[in-house]
Amino acid sequence: MIETNENGGQKGHLHPVTQVLREVVDSFVAMGFEVADGPEVESEHYNFDALNVPKDHPARDMQDTFWVKDVPQTVLRTHTSSVQIRYMEAHEAPFKIIVPGKVFRYEATDATHETQFYQIEGLVVGPDITLAHLKHTLYEFYKRLYGNDVKIRMRPSYFPFVEPGVEIDISCMKCGGSGCNVCKQTGFIEVMGAGMVHPNVLRSANIDPRKFKGFAFGGGIDRMVMLKYGIDDIRLVYSGDLRLVNQF
Repeated sequence: MIETNENGGQKGHLHPVTQVLREVVDSFVAMGFEVADGPEVESEHYNFDALNVPKDHPARDMQDTFWVKDVPQTVLRTHTSSVQIRYMEAHEAPFKIIVPGKVFRYEATDATHETQFYQIEGLVVGPDITLAHLKHTLYEFYKRLYGNDVKIRMRPSYFPFVEPGVEIDISCMKCGGSGCNVCKQTGFIEVMGAGMVHPNVLRSANIDPRKFKGFAFGGGIDRMVMLKYGIDDIRLVYSGDLRLVNQF
């Protein structure tokens, strides 16, 4: 049933991406994280160089990045990780931050990919940080988002800005981990990348990696919306079709 206002008109309400974004931010704030922000039009230094992304990395190519015409070494940020460097340069460790925001990728759209989407980035830096802290933090977050029955696992992976790097999987929302078409019979769904902050990244922000360690993670808010509400095509989220939006 669609709610109406006192004049009989349809009441407005928040988009599902906004709703989940606020829920995600509230969860991390409750765990002691500070919210940080940064520019969407970013320099190549903050988007790639300071994050230990090699000069010949394919992510820098036009196939993955929107480069700003006639403005040298300037891009639409491909991830919110660039804010990590800006924050580390301006603050002394230890700290815990999350960075919600819009990012841009130059790629073909399909059921699971869009040229612009929302991402949440997390960064924790302190003297004795380990992978165990990362796993506990994400487990607590996903319990808040999807319920106490959720399971989490880590798989080895590679990202230039972390070492070691891991993929984070959670138990499938549809089958509860028993295996179905959504999780391709594995019982788990990949939800984000994470790992221990690479020493080169800490050095680029003038933090001594001999004194401080850190973990970082990043995942798509749109992906969380799809999993939470069973939406099977990300393009529906941005279509403006009120038949979808009015369900929330």
